[in-house]
Amino acid sequence: MTMSDTAELALAAARAADAKGGTDILVVDVGDILAICDVFLIVSGRNTRQVRAIADEIEEQLWLGSDRRPLASEGRDAHRWVLIDYGDLVVHVFLDTERDFYRLDRLYGDAPRIDFVPAGPPVSPS
Repeated sequence: MTMSDTAELALAAARAADAKGGTDILVVDVGDILAICDVFLIVSGRNTRQVRAIADEIEEQLWLGSDRRPLASEGRDAHRWVLIDYGDLVVHVFLDTERDFYRLDRLYGDAPRIDFVPAGPPVSPS
């Protein structure tokens, strides 16, 4: 996969996370820093149920949209930090408190960001 393909995959995952109410969605190009993958998607959920829903939605949408299944997945038991490994893309779905504790945002703070604009809440008709 090219970096462009990986970025598109990450943005599809970000849209899926946004659709389930994920917050603080961050897409980070870590290809020049890490040898294990090209892009991190970091997203937060308010509670363990939402973390599970976000992780499930990402997996479903990437399967439906690009025929991709994860190579591995960790953290499904507690749903505090679910890591979904697609090889070139690694998704981190955090419970808010876990994200604050592990601070991946700061650890990779110098890495380039891939622009993602959340859809936001639906606009109700007047």
